[in-house]
Amino acid sequence: MNTTTQGHQFINGEYRLGRGGTAERINPATGRVAQSLDYASVADVEDAVGAASAAFDSWSRRTPGARADHLLAFATELGTRAAELAALETEQTGKSTRMSHEFDVPGTIDNVNFFAGAARNLQGQAAGDYAGNSTSMIRREAIGVIGSIAPWNYPLQMAAWKILPAIAAGNTIVLKPSELTPGTTLLFAEAATAAGIPDGVINVVVGTGREIGEALVRHPQVVMSSFTGSTAVGRRIMEMASETGKRVHLELGGKAPLVVFKDADVEAAAHGAVAGSTINAGQDCTAATRAYVHSSLFEKFTKRVAELMDAMVVGDPTDPDTDMGSLISLGHRDKVASVVQRARDSGASVLAGGLAPEHPGAFYRPTLVTGATQDSEIVQQEIFGPVLVALPFETEDEAIELANDTPYGLAASAWTNDLNLAMRAAAQIQAGCVWVNEHIPIVSEMPHGGYKASGFGKDMSSYSFEEYTNVKHVLISHDTDVHKEWQDTVFRQR
Repeated sequence: MNTTTQGHQFINGEYRLGRGGTAERINPATGRVAQSLDYASVADVEDAVGAASAAFDSWSRRTPGARADHLLAFATELGTRAAELAALETEQTGKSTRMSHEFDVPGTIDNVNFFAGAARNLQGQAAGDYAGNSTSMIRREAIGVIGSIAPWNYPLQMAAWKILPAIAAGNTIVLKPSELTPGTTLLFAEAATAAGIPDGVINVVVGTGREIGEALVRHPQVVMSSFTGSTAVGRRIMEMASETGKRVHLELGGKAPLVVFKDADVEAAAHGAVAGSTINAGQDCTAATRAYVHSSLFEKFTKRVAELMDAMVVGDPTDPDTDMGSLISLGHRDKVASVVQRARDSGASVLAGGLAPEHPGAFYRPTLVTGATQDSEIVQQEIFGPVLVALPFETEDEAIELANDTPYGLAASAWTNDLNLAMRAAAQIQAGCVWVNEHIPIVSEMPHGGYKASGFGKDMSSYSFEEYTNVKHVLISHDTDVHKEWQDTVFRQR
């Protein structure tokens, strides 16, 4: 495929040139221009929504088994393209090749296989006689054309998380990936078509959020908007969606706490904290960003985390020995650096990292900060970089209170060998996911979504069908009496 000549819009099963101008895409690890992109226009959004709308009736009427067969063929097709997908994911994001080959691509293919099975297992309450002399049953029905907007940090996986539950449930979709990282999303849509998924079921438009994203959210034929990104933009999408009363699914920011209780295995917690805070260069809404450590372990923990961070290999993302690649852009790298600098200026200490290595790309060393206050910017606000701030606590109640003391509630972890304490922490921490003695692993069978300012609704798992289906109650009376007893409430039999 040569999208440079074929175009960067995927509409109704084919590539098209966008009519909204052009822009250059930068490889963040080299700082050099990687590609010239054509952008969609509002007219292209109209075409994409029209294609999805035209495909909806036929696709939604296919049996779950037929849709499952298409998804299984899709998973097989993606497997043949795994190396190409991983190479492009690294090139456009700057993430390490190990992340792309061992996490992003296999995880995406697993998602496809999962939803192939889930398509045949839509859940509803058992049919039964709940009203007397009747049978009630539940139908799960597709809702229509979905308009989704995905972020740049996991372009391939986020495309899968948006597209798969939607189409498995019988919907059709128009997806806008980030204009910084559209390549693997386009390949994903192309592979779906090659695997036999009908034209118009999956459409991709590439352009800016302000123009193309807003046109997609506001389109009257789009019945649901699904967005992953910042909390501020999520609120804006809610405002726009309210104009037509459409359904909204939001997965927003995070500020995940990692709570290390006094009986925890410090070595395990330190390794978990480093992996959890530097995955994808920290550009992960579930990344560990705040470590609350019992005061008796604080010095040992922070010393070990600093050692592990200092030993990490940061550099060329295509080198298999590289642990962490670049951030998404120089501008974002500078934003991360400025947060760390303001913490320094306010009296915090940097025990590891806190600097950009000499390199033309958007690199930043894994960073550990101590001495910040709970109300400081670095503790309260999402940084989206490889920065972990550690603070001590004295009591279990204090640890839980501190963990919950931000606007966010996407993910968290608790580290302890006390089962009762682990269960209390899991119950009391306000987050959509709480890991115990681990931080980050996700699986297709389990839901992903947050509390509070981290949004609402679920990605992955069968729970995601709650977002993408209408639940219909059907009642069939088998009472042979012409006059039903309950009707006496309304009018007397005469």
